[in-house]
Amino acid sequence: MRVDRAALDGVLLFTPTPHRDDRGLFTRTFDGTVAARYGLDPAAFVQDSQSRSRRGTVRGMHGRSGRGEAKLVRCARGAVHDVLVDARPGSPTFGRQMSVLLDDETFTTLYVPPGLLHGFQALTEQTDVCYRIDREHDPAEDLSVRYDDPDLGIRWPLPVSAISVRDLSAGSWARLRRRLVVFPETR
Repeated sequence: MRVDRAALDGVLLFTPTPHRDDRGLFTRTFDGTVAARYGLDPAAFVQDSQSRSRRGTVRGMHGRSGRGEAKLVRCARGAVHDVLVDARPGSPTFGRQMSVLLDDETFTTLYVPPGLLHGFQALTEQTDVCYRIDREHDPAEDLSVRYDDPDLGIRWPLPVSAISVRDLSAGSWARLRRRLVVFPETR
């Protein structure tokens, strides 16, 4: 399994090596020993979730207050344009964003440390995204910023075909930045 550090502080990309033959393929999508070498506690991930989206759907930009939330994200079916924004006030990459293609060809898993906003756009007709999260979900801690916030200027590769009412009513990046403490220092 190859592990790459991404442009935002603390973000990692885990890319396995699929074994292919005439039956199809087999790949390990997570390896706790490898994760531990990079400072992650495999046992800390306590909740798995999955979303299914159609082409053009945008989900995000979501984060969590309090201690934040670490997650492992991978695309099990199809492909997504995955976007992260660093919302950690003390981070050397605060306010910066990055994007990565996650798909069912490379099987790359994205490690998102606590304190980042996360969102994606489905690039294929049926797209399944799997999340492994280090804390149980608490709706009272949900944070969100509009997917089309002009201060962020996120470039989505496709016209947006679907988005939730919740995401359409999300606040601005400027409003989130004005909060005294968005996320704790997690480095």
